[in-house]
Amino acid sequence: MAPTRPLLADQLADVLRLIKGADSVELKATVPESDQSSAVQALGMDPLDAQIRQVFFFDTPDLRLDRAGVVVRARRVQGRPSDTVVKLRPVEPDALPSEMRKSPSFGVEVDAMPNGYVCSASLKGALGPTEVKETIEGGRPLRKLFSKEQRALFREHAPDGLGLDDLAVLGPINVLKLKFAPKEYARKLVAELWFYPNGSRILELSTKCLPGEALQTAVETRAFLTERGVDLSGEQQTKTRTALRYFSRLLSEKAA
Repeated sequence: MAPTRPLLADQLADVLRLIKGADSVELKATVPESDQSSAVQALGMDPLDAQIRQVFFFDTPDLRLDRAGVVVRARRVQGRPSDTVVKLRPVEPDALPSEMRKSPSFGVEVDAMPNGYVCSASLKGALGPTEVKETIEGGRPLRKLFSKEQRALFREHAPDGLGLDDLAVLGPINVLKLKFAPKEYARKLVAELWFYPNGSRILELSTKCLPGEALQTAVETRAFLTERGVDLSGEQQTKTRTALRYFSRLLSEKAA
């Protein structure tokens, strides 16, 4: 999942600097819809092993949070507790408060795709299995889904005057997530298939590694996928940004 074109010297230096300050690195690539079925077959993925997830984003209809570099999300997971996240991106790892870095719920990660990279910081929260559904369907205050730490992080970075309860629900997106170990590959891969309400799909393949393993893992993973005919040269799509833009347009059309 290394870039399709060599990084310029300054870009490579920037990636290495960000990786050095991160807790983990996630290498990602999306597969064009026309090639998704063949990729599933080539990698030996069994859809029946996938876990069902439902993702909700929260933002204003005109995506003020997104423009401010803040992502707020809640997620329902089949057979597991629900969870939430307040994410900042992009971030400079060295600029983050040391107290925040010590929190077990906080993590800094570099996401690298064939067409770029970004460093983000996420503060996660755990919920019971029904809290997200009950809040969305019952119209309860959204702030109740988030921990005291998450609410404080949101207040610090959200646009002035914008509270969690002011946000619109953008979603849900139904997702199938599969963790699998392909033959002749030393690491586990993760496949996420996101189903958008307009019928489109995004299939993302990813693997996580420690910062010191990032470059070697990128080379090995790209070689493995390429050998199996998985096309990484197509337009890369980010799951979150695609979802936000889709639901933003939908809300705008309803308001018109």
